[in-house]
Amino acid sequence: MARLPVRLTPGASADRIDGWDADPEGRPVLKVRVRARPVEGEANAALILLLAKALGVPRSTVSLARGGQSRLKMIEVEGLDDAGLRARLTDL
Repeated sequence: MARLPVRLTPGASADRIDGWDADPEGRPVLKVRVRARPVEGEANAALILLLAKALGVPRSTVSLARGGQSRLKMIEVEGLDDAGLRARLTDL
């Protein structure tokens, strides 16, 4: 199972992946923007759908492991290892 740290920006003008950045501790995080607002989990659901589509995996294999109420989130993807996950994201 691969783990993907994400910094989510809800309420953006478009759903898109903006590439890699670093969190305050210097760890890599994937910057993602979604149009959905952070209301009743809508932004989290849009994030999971966008990542599943971008990675080419079923929606059911992508889940929110941590950070439901935070901009910094940890996403888990079943069926991929960390190297495979990064390779698919680098190709975007």
